[in-house]
Order: sequence, then C-alpha cells, then structure tokens
Amino acid sequence: MEIDIVDAFTDRPFAGNPAAVCLLTQPADPAWMQSLAAEMNLSETAFLVPTGDAFGLRWFTPAKEVKLCGHATLASAHTLWEHGVLKSGQPALFDTLSGRLTARRDGAAIVLDFPSLPFTPCDPPRGLMEALGCPVESVHSNPLDVLVCTSSAQAVRTLQPDLHVIKSMSMRGVIVTARSDDDRYDFISRYFAPAYGVDEDPVTGSAHCCLAPYWAARLGRNELTGFQASPRGGVVRVRVRGDRVDLIGHAVTTLRGTIVKDAQSIGAG
Repeated sequence: MEIDIVDAFTDRPFAGNPAAVCLLTQPADPAWMQSLAAEMNLSETAFLVPTGDAFGLRWFTPAKEVKLCGHATLASAHTLWEHGVLKSGQPALFDTLSGRLTARRDGAAIVLDFPSLPFTPCDPPRGLMEALGCPVESVHSNPLDVLVCTSSAQAVRTLQPDLHVIKSMSMRGVIVTARSDDDRYDFISRYFAPAYGVDEDPVTGSAHCCLAPYWAARLGRNELTGFQASPRGGVVRVRVRGDRVDLIGHAVTTLRGTIVKDAQSIGAG
C-alpha cells in the first residue's frame, strides 16, 4: 500500500499545503483511515479506491472526515499521473461526498472543477469578532464556513486569533480575507479550522469555492488570483463558471513510501 506526501498549490517543495495520498486497492475501514490521518498529522489525508473509470475519494483531517477538500484532491490527481495510474492527458474523475469532481492537466498546472459555495450575509457568531481582533467590513457564511472580510491585507497577514473560541463554534472553519496590497494577487486570505484538528490550514482549496464568487462579484472579474498568507503560503488561481469554480495550481511530491503489512491489515475493508 503506497502513500505519498504532495505539496499542493505550490511549484516548489516545502511550500503550499502538504497532503498525504494513500492508494488503496479496495475500500478500507473508516476508523483505520481516521487513524492513519491522525498518524500523518497533516491537514488532510486522501484515500483513493478505483471504481471503474473513476476513483472513490475520501478526505480526513487528523480529527474528522470532511465533505470537500481542494488541496488533497489536487494532490490525488498529481499522484495518479505521477504513478502512471492515469495517462498524462487523461482527466482524473473522483466520486466524493460532494459529488463528482474532476481534475485535468493544463501545461504544468492542474485544474480542479469544483462546486461554487455561495455566501450569504450573516450575523457574526457570538465571540467571533473578539476572537479575531481585527477590523471587520462584513461577515458572510455558507454551509461549511464563515467568511470575514477586513479592509486591511496587513491585518490578515498578522492575525493571531483566539483558536479556543473559534473551536467552540458550530462551523467547519473561519476564512478571513482582504483585497490584496500586492499587485501579483487580487485577494489574500487565511483559514482556521481548530474544531477539525487544523489550527491554521496552509492553503485551502475548498475555501476558494467561496472566495472566488465573493471576490468575482466585488471586483467584476471571473478570473482571479488568490494568495493564502499562511506561514507556508500558496497561490490559488480561480475561474468562476456559474455554479462551478475552477481551482488552478501546481503540486510537488516530497515523500513516497509504503505502509507496512501489519498496519495495512488493520484497515482491511
């Protein structure tokens, strides 16, 4: 049983967001997958099972299974092409808790076809403004996350939120965003999901399913570039297409290994 670690949304090692990708030959016990994800201790571990012309894909943080993950999907597609499971020009098809997702190559980049996750204005959850401690322009939400927009890109970069308070809130995570003060990017963001075992996610593809329509509406353009200003940092180009969003980025494999036999047997489906 092979497992890779792939840095996603970056074109160089030790940047972007690392994801573990486990290539399975048959379905595995969810408790075993959760245990392996905790052992890897990355923001996401992806598990792939062949299903005809597609792959079943599930994502686990060190604490929970999630319904949608961008960077581990990008890492999964990259791994399938690198291992020769898929030919270079062949798209990767994934069946997930969020429906069918696809990935294709575009030169050196990978394009993910993801659902748009529209936002609606909302009142901030109790304690959130105090937990963030930054000037807030507006607060929105979708079924997964709360989106907080601030007027200051510098405030996003220097934010030190109270993660204990955020962890107690009933949502997956908090996105904090601002218009970029760097001409290379249109907007910047950071993402915090302590309730899912991820205090700060380095680069969050699924958050850009909300950030893309939000900034497209504000800036009047459907193609944008976002920078996630975590300590590792990562770039996500986005393209809004109605109820779908293209997430565009690169990936680099940094580690390749195998899971030993005794550990595999625990996860037999």
